[in-house]
Amino acid sequence: MTDGTLISPEGLESLCASEPCVVIDTRAPEAYAAGHIPGAVNLHDIFTYLATSSPEGIAELRGKFAEEFGSVGLSGAETAVIYEQSMASGFGQSCRGYFLLQYLGYPKIKVLHGGYEAWTAAGLTASTDAVAPEPKAFPVSDAGADLMMNVSDMMSAVDSEEVVKLDVRDIDEWIAESSSPYGKDFCPRKGRIPGARWIEWYRMMKPTASGPMIKSKEEVLAECATVGITPETPVALYCFKGARASNTYLALKEAGVKDVKIYFGSWNEWSRDPALPIEEGLPF
Repeated sequence: MTDGTLISPEGLESLCASEPCVVIDTRAPEAYAAGHIPGAVNLHDIFTYLATSSPEGIAELRGKFAEEFGSVGLSGAETAVIYEQSMASGFGQSCRGYFLLQYLGYPKIKVLHGGYEAWTAAGLTASTDAVAPEPKAFPVSDAGADLMMNVSDMMSAVDSEEVVKLDVRDIDEWIAESSSPYGKDFCPRKGRIPGARWIEWYRMMKPTASGPMIKSKEEVLAECATVGITPETPVALYCFKGARASNTYLALKEAGVKDVKIYFGSWNEWSRDPALPIEEGLPF
């Protein structure tokens, strides 16, 4: 699956040699400093930023990432290429960057399939040199605005039998044993959004010699079929803060599922409002 958004290490090397690219490393600064793709810039806030879906929260998110992406040199002319350590070790943080760029309307985006792990497995060179990018004016548009769901949108999805509410969190969160990847009691409530179906995000990937890779179109659609999702099914994704959901979002879009949106505030936001309904306890 490298013809669409996903790009191989060799494909990235060729792309950077033929057209303007901004390669964005989403890992922690210490991992970036220890070795990164030559010329890559470091933008860890892609992973760490916790969003809310109130009008104020959305405005803050749009402003922050327009500034951040502009600061690393994205003007619309360059292809943004985003990577993490591997597709399964960073909770989908490269895909979170992809989703944020899509939401902000950026026209040219790639995700390094397999991440830095695949880059090094391919025997390609690494660098420890810090990069000082030339800031550009980031071109925010509303082209992707409909991809981002707020609380009201998710409530409407809960009330709809047509929309599949897809929870992609880890098993301990799905069975209401833990509230988050940051600790069992990080959030005030444990459980699920009512009516949600579950595919653990890891299931969209499989092991390879170069690390975990997103499955083929046919394999992803086979996983989707287990919860009643076809290419025509409207899907509302959520996880804890939008990273794992973004990994699944990319897998579904590459497989041809047409109508996929993310409730980006996810469980971190939903669980903190006692007025919002949840399902508690075991899901069986």
